[in-house]
Amino acid sequence: MAVRDPEDSRRRILAAATAEFANYGIAGARMDRVAERAASSKERIYAYFGNKDRLFDIVFTASAQQTLESVRFDAADLPGYAGRMFDYFAEHPHAQRLTMWYRLERPHGPGLAVVHAANHDRLAALAAAQAEGRLSPDFTPAELLTLIQSMAASWNSLNPEFAASAEMGGQPDRRTAVVRAVARLV
Repeated sequence: MAVRDPEDSRRRILAAATAEFANYGIAGARMDRVAERAASSKERIYAYFGNKDRLFDIVFTASAQQTLESVRFDAADLPGYAGRMFDYFAEHPHAQRLTMWYRLERPHGPGLAVVHAANHDRLAALAAAQAEGRLSPDFTPAELLTLIQSMAASWNSLNPEFAASAEMGGQPDRRTAVVRAVARLV
């Protein structure tokens, strides 16, 4: 008789749910596919994590925390930050897709603590850099952060027709363009 390992079961479910949500979003995700991929049952998923929305929150929070730990924000080196974000999303496309689904399917509501904290910290760092004269005040901190993150993430989310028809070079050229554009912006 096999011994159940609840922690292993939770890890398998979270891995399967991460793939499912990255591919289909919240509305399109199916718990039966998560259960099958995790070699578990829908009942076990709901017992461990509650409903589908709660499971997405857990998956997205873990992904956001991993992204934040891997892509260190530095208001003194915004081009470097943009380059690191570009690299991370190129190497971890599921993280970018989860972020896009979060933005599309959760545009309103209370939000998640990890997102609130990251936004607060980054905006405060940008405001402090502007107040100290280390960063141009041409854009508000929110505008600046939006522009930088958009530039860093845009290459990996282009429509395939544009990506195929435009002369954009490879990943190194695209990264260089992002870093140079952010350097000019700031």
